[in-house]
Amino acid sequence: MERDPLVVAARRAGVRDPRLLAVIAATPRERYVPPRAAPSARLDAPIPIGHGQPTSQPSLIAQMIEALRLTGTETVLEIGTGYGYQTALLAGLARQVYSMERHADLAEHARANLAASAVGNVEVLVGDGTAGLPEKAPFEGIIVSAASDAVPAPLAAQLAEDGRLVMPIQEGLAPETVMLFAKRQERLVRERLLTPACFVPLIGDHLEGPDS
Repeated sequence: MERDPLVVAARRAGVRDPRLLAVIAATPRERYVPPRAAPSARLDAPIPIGHGQPTSQPSLIAQMIEALRLTGTETVLEIGTGYGYQTALLAGLARQVYSMERHADLAEHARANLAASAVGNVEVLVGDGTAGLPEKAPFEGIIVSAASDAVPAPLAAQLAEDGRLVMPIQEGLAPETVMLFAKRQERLVRERLLTPACFVPLIGDHLEGPDS
């Protein structure tokens, strides 16, 4: 595990959770990228997956997942499935993962990739991620892989009390920053800034924040 390049990259980014590092080592990223990109899968770099979207950089994914502090008992909502790599990591750390993807072809690729790797505690759905998944809420963890100026109100509402939400936030002309939020007394509060980042914009019908 110590020589795995993606584990090394995660450690360099400050990730220390041993469970997460073990899951990274056990999850072959090459199974979760387009076949032509498989030779680059062990690099700590984004990979294009179509629709003008890249996968996130693995060390960034690791930072975001670590902030959720998963113990194995949680139900997690992921917004932005892509080819399923982040989904697979989450599945190795949580009890159940629901992942929403707005592009049906990407969702189908992710389902096939997860099934081929025998990842069973995941359900991939096609829909508007900003609406969340109220029928499966509350979620102890929510992770959003696209940027907006605020957390969509449905996601804030579906986060469990004391749950944690990670999402890139774009405020005005400032650079995007990945923020950690928590639910405290039924309100979403900012815990801390994780890291600067660059994500595709979040698209959906519920882009006004919980305080709008």
